[in-house]
Amino acid sequence: MPYHMKLANQRMKSCIPAKDKDEEEVNQEVPQNVVPPSQSNPNRVQPSRHKETSPLSWQPRFPSKRISQPPQTPSLPTAKLSEHHNWQATVNTVHERNAVLFNNPLMADVFFTVGISGTQKKIPGHKVILGSGSSVFYAMLFGGLAEEVKVMEINIPDVEPAAFLNLLRFLYCDEICIEADTVLATLYAAKKYIVPQLAKACVRYLETSLSAKNACVLLSQGRLFEEVELMQRCWEVIDAQAEESLQSEGFTDIDKKTLETILSRETLNTRELCIFHAVCKWAKAECVRQELDTTPQNQRNVLGDCIQLVRFPTMSLEEFANGPAQSGILSLKECHDLFLHFTALNTPKLPFNKLNRKGLSQYRVHRFQSSAYRSNQWRYRGRCDSIQFSVDRRIFIAGFGLYGSSNAASEYKVSLELKRNGLVEGQCSTKFLSDGSSNTFPVLFESPVQIEPDTCYTASVILDGKELSYFGQEGVAEIQCGKVTFQFQCSSDSTNGTGVQGGQIPELIFYC
Repeated sequence: MPYHMKLANQRMKSCIPAKDKDEEEVNQEVPQNVVPPSQSNPNRVQPSRHKETSPLSWQPRFPSKRISQPPQTPSLPTAKLSEHHNWQATVNTVHERNAVLFNNPLMADVFFTVGISGTQKKIPGHKVILGSGSSVFYAMLFGGLAEEVKVMEINIPDVEPAAFLNLLRFLYCDEICIEADTVLATLYAAKKYIVPQLAKACVRYLETSLSAKNACVLLSQGRLFEEVELMQRCWEVIDAQAEESLQSEGFTDIDKKTLETILSRETLNTRELCIFHAVCKWAKAECVRQELDTTPQNQRNVLGDCIQLVRFPTMSLEEFANGPAQSGILSLKECHDLFLHFTALNTPKLPFNKLNRKGLSQYRVHRFQSSAYRSNQWRYRGRCDSIQFSVDRRIFIAGFGLYGSSNAASEYKVSLELKRNGLVEGQCSTKFLSDGSSNTFPVLFESPVQIEPDTCYTASVILDGKELSYFGQEGVAEIQCGKVTFQFQCSSDSTNGTGVQGGQIPELIFYC
């Protein structure tokens, strides 16, 4: 298995909470979940032998670890009874017969020794089933280089046993069973043996788990597996939530080529100083991987030309002087030339890009067709203005546009909150100035909040300031803004009168 994929797997496994040890899948004549006919109940659903695990710390909440539920199978005889009873007569379909043979030495004509020393497992297989499901297995088992022996033995050190069993389970039973700590290894196995349906299921699983905490490491794996769609989804998250993505633990595990592509990105939505700090973290981790001391000189050596992708000239003089200039990663000449760039009229030629990154374009969805004010409303007395919404594709809410005072300029204290299923996804307490006009005034979260499609979210604000304010009228329940369709509903959290037809929170500010 490639080195960076092993790092990614180790990173993900380290995030998994402690759990009870699962019952091991052992080689057996007939699977252990079969019961004798005398004990069978035709209406009983057989439980899965795979326990559910807690989600990873970087994962959003999953409703289930299983992509597709296994089909119900009839009761089969136990391994002991199968020697004396016609168990074949108790199964009715090819799927059920194959399910009996999965991970079963009964009639097996090939045995795989899977994994590295210390974690190896011997897994039985059946050539005809494997050859019919994978062109790689067909070439291996029936091709010109296949050994002419009654029972073949094949060593596969670069695939994890759990991932290989997932691959075989799909080929035998059409069942996809993916968990957070095996998904990358299963994707590797599906790619290696050219089983595209299983590979697509792994990619879909990864996309549902995508967040700022794992976007960089999944981008690295997407490049390794040449999964263009997964890479595009990763870029959406990295661009919009660049600061969180670069500060994540997984960022230090990416390969150097992925680091270079991230640093070359024009649309990173963060300060250049944050990018520099992330680069330093990666360099220290790379020194450890190469068994080097984490000295500034070694960090510079492992970074190579990547350091020139950091746009030092776009920092402020104070940021540069208190950070990069004292890091030791830059040479004395580079520091000298950069200080001249900040302070002198005649500046030297620099190897660093002097232009700010473009970042992402902000979009605003305005849900009211007009605004108004009256002498007796809109008033704020510590009450909550709230609206519920959903979208049809993943976006990132940067903040809200709010109405200000209808009675001259005024300052407001405001608390913003964004919730999903009652859980807070983003919040912020700050101030904003209004100029007495009917304009909306942006109030932003510290970091954009990821919004999943077809999921209800609740946007809430509590304002404290001059009571009389503008408010929206003629609101609409569904609005198309660019490629995104918004649907709005009244929220039970709203205690100050805001709803779909009128009130506060006239705008949602977002990236997509």
